[in-house]
Amino acid sequence: MERPADSKPPLRVIGQSVPRADALDKVTGRAVFPGDLYRPGMLHLKALFAGRPHAKIKAIRTEKAEQLPGVVCVLTGKDVPINNFGLAINDKPVLCDQVVRFEGDQVALVAAETEAIAKNGRDLIEVDYEDLPCLDDPRLARLPESPRLHADYPNNILDHIQIRKGDCRTGFEACEVVIESEYYLPMQEHAYLQPEAGLAYMDGEVVVVETAGQWAHHDQRQIARSLGLQEQQVRVIYRAIGGAFGGREDISVQIILALAAWKTGRPVKIVWSRPESIRGHGKRHQMYISARWGANKEGKVLSAQVEALADAGAYAYTSTMVLGHAALTCTGVYDIPNVQVDAYALYTNNVPGAAFRGFGSPQGSFAAEMQMNKLAAALEMDPITIREINLLQPGAELSTGALLPESIHLQQLLTECAEKAGWERVDKRWAQANRPVAADSTHRVGCGIAVAMKNIGFSFGYPEQSTTVITLRGRTEIEEVEVRFAGAECGQGVETVIRQMAAEAVGVAQEKVFLIGADTGLSPEAGSASASRLTMMGGNALRGAAQVALQAWAAEERPAVGMYTYHAPATTNYHPENGQCTPHVVFSPIAQAVEIVVDTATGAVQARRVISVMDVGQAINPLLLAGQVEGAVVQAVGYTLFENFITERGRILTADLTTYLLPAIGDTPERVESYIVEHPDPIGPWGARGAGETPIIAIAPAIAGALYDATGIFFDRLPVLPSAILREIQTRNETGL
Repeated sequence: MERPADSKPPLRVIGQSVPRADALDKVTGRAVFPGDLYRPGMLHLKALFAGRPHAKIKAIRTEKAEQLPGVVCVLTGKDVPINNFGLAINDKPVLCDQVVRFEGDQVALVAAETEAIAKNGRDLIEVDYEDLPCLDDPRLARLPESPRLHADYPNNILDHIQIRKGDCRTGFEACEVVIESEYYLPMQEHAYLQPEAGLAYMDGEVVVVETAGQWAHHDQRQIARSLGLQEQQVRVIYRAIGGAFGGREDISVQIILALAAWKTGRPVKIVWSRPESIRGHGKRHQMYISARWGANKEGKVLSAQVEALADAGAYAYTSTMVLGHAALTCTGVYDIPNVQVDAYALYTNNVPGAAFRGFGSPQGSFAAEMQMNKLAAALEMDPITIREINLLQPGAELSTGALLPESIHLQQLLTECAEKAGWERVDKRWAQANRPVAADSTHRVGCGIAVAMKNIGFSFGYPEQSTTVITLRGRTEIEEVEVRFAGAECGQGVETVIRQMAAEAVGVAQEKVFLIGADTGLSPEAGSASASRLTMMGGNALRGAAQVALQAWAAEERPAVGMYTYHAPATTNYHPENGQCTPHVVFSPIAQAVEIVVDTATGAVQARRVISVMDVGQAINPLLLAGQVEGAVVQAVGYTLFENFITERGRILTADLTTYLLPAIGDTPERVESYIVEHPDPIGPWGARGAGETPIIAIAPAIAGALYDATGIFFDRLPVLPSAILREIQTRNETGL
């Protein structure tokens, strides 16, 4: 990863590519994952999934399962003290006992002496269902004749966001060209290496749940609420996590594990199979986005009118928050005087839409960047030139009336990315000076570019804070720094950068830093491993705790303890009438270019070269940053070109990794070039921003732009499969268009 020459004051540990703190344990097999856990006398748990998208439960018969030798306990909804939960809205039953709303709903549990007995017992449970009409298309959800899935939400509208800026009608009247498009962005499976798993047991009067997730303290709150316990009666400990990408933000096995251990008094373990995992946890939201944009002959976008329909699926999960980001990003990073956005999250009987890396921004940004590409084509302008004309400048007004921070320099990122991808400026306009060349006549080469931004930290009025405790031990000099920080290590490297920042803040070697991580019994609330927030929020909390501890050390307190809660600047939610708000704490901007090769004989696409120019404020660990970029790029390539999540009438047809295809090593880009830009953020610790999600956002529209560059065809639906490319090329050849 390349970075500019450092003109800032030198730092000792921050900015160094130190090895990952968990690397050795993971590569040697010493790391303990939830599926590895064992306790003497433990039971094995199996869940009965509904297996149908929408039905009334008329009866649940458990007698045969209860009589099976080795079955210790069978649990249904009547055994759950408070039988609903949710990350934002408590609309999902722990165990359904009246209605099931998607095939991954859980109906009953069997705890048994062995996994095989638990499975056999589960299969003996008989449920009488009365099937109800299935609503599987968010475009139909608002129709009066569609089934109403939740009583409190007429027309199945979970949320509606409207943004109004200027006067779109007047703006369109002044336009030289108007582009109208329909975009489809699909569901995406997280496909993390480790399926959902965990172990729960009683420690006196405390229910302990050892598992993997993204927000230990919120898991604790949800478990305690459903079991009718006080929060201090529940302890959540995170073990090594085999990936998350947002898919572990919502509860999966945590409550049912705690329930079974609480009811039996014995340790209870569960490990989902891959099909159970794919059916049981949420997906990236599928969205249908209609966009109408207009520009004058100089290329200035004057009006943007967008409607976005997000499929919330059966339950709310994070849909209201995801919708907020899609509503903001669907008009891109551009200074547009007239904006009208209507964004809806709609209940259906599909698998719930959940948090996924990018959190609504990939969907919104795809529509915005494609509209820019199409306007450029209609005006016979280069895609760099039209973006340069319209980019938001520092201090400019967003669609919500908030101002772009002075530390965000989109123009610099676009310029650097374009130049590295082979464009050059000619007479105030851009042109591709060094177009890539295909190897033969059946292959075509194209290059596309996109610009985007991602929020850092909780947004839209959600209070943002993080707490850290630091203890300094030693006599005359600091010999050990203990950091208690409950941020989940999901593979993104947060535990490594926390150690680096602690060493920097205290002024010791990193080897002296000892971290106690995500354990609600030992570490204070750090907040979720989401919104790319842990580096920034945890780093600020850590700096504050270090200052308090150093003051105690100077006063000769041994050990010296410092605790600090960082409260980020407040944000505000969308105004219900015009959407005006202060949406985010911090923005993270990026420009990305992708060079592809299209085989016109097969429709196959190879991403040959990816260029990513990202402003991180201050790189804490450049090598970890490079890893984040490379992983995000591959995930985005999969989303764009390979991963075809198929449902039919609410049923998942791609429920394993033989039918849901992920990019393999041969499908990954040949070169991923990561470039760091560092404009320190005034809010961030040492100027740092988060970076985990940002590199996934602009890849899909960049690939789509490259496909147009190579074939002259715009592809508005993802994934762009070889069959679609061949079909469009054949149509183009037959019609001569």
